[in-house]
Amino acid sequence: MGPYITAIAIGIGLSACCGFRVFVPLLAASLAGYLGWIPLNQDMAWLGTMPAIISFGVASVLEIGAYYVPFIDNLLDTIASPLAVAAGTLVAASVLPAGEMEPLLRWGLGLIAGGATAGSIQLGTGILRLFSTKSTAGTGNALVATGENAAAITGSALSLLVPVIFAVIMLVLAGWIIYKAFGRLAGK
Repeated sequence: MGPYITAIAIGIGLSACCGFRVFVPLLAASLAGYLGWIPLNQDMAWLGTMPAIISFGVASVLEIGAYYVPFIDNLLDTIASPLAVAAGTLVAASVLPAGEMEPLLRWGLGLIAGGATAGSIQLGTGILRLFSTKSTAGTGNALVATGENAAAITGSALSLLVPVIFAVIMLVLAGWIIYKAFGRLAGK
């Protein structure tokens, strides 16, 4: 049971970080798989290869840089929302033990635990950026982007170092974001 909990926690933590930046947690998972820090499923072994590391590294640098361009960052949020869910699902499913779990269960759990967490965090960051754009005419968005970058990088590292604790924190944050988002919708 212990390896399952750790694998699920790593998946949730990295997935949540996909809500801050899509490619940074994928880069972290890629590096961790390549270095043997986390076991990757046989069908997801490509994630721990040098071409994947290079691809996710380049994508991470481009994504981080693009969020510092005013108004492009808001456009990226519309693209990043479905990508965050997909990346969260992928990273969560990649660390779940494949040999002992049916593929439908593994991908379903990846979508529910990983994709939903990533989507919730992305929803929160998108709303925060929209608020920042409206209240500061986009000038405060660089500060928001810096916080998201720090959260994605630090969170990805914490997902690998203290997975269970970080997963619980991210689940609480995702739950709070959903509660606040739906609370505002219901109140209007």
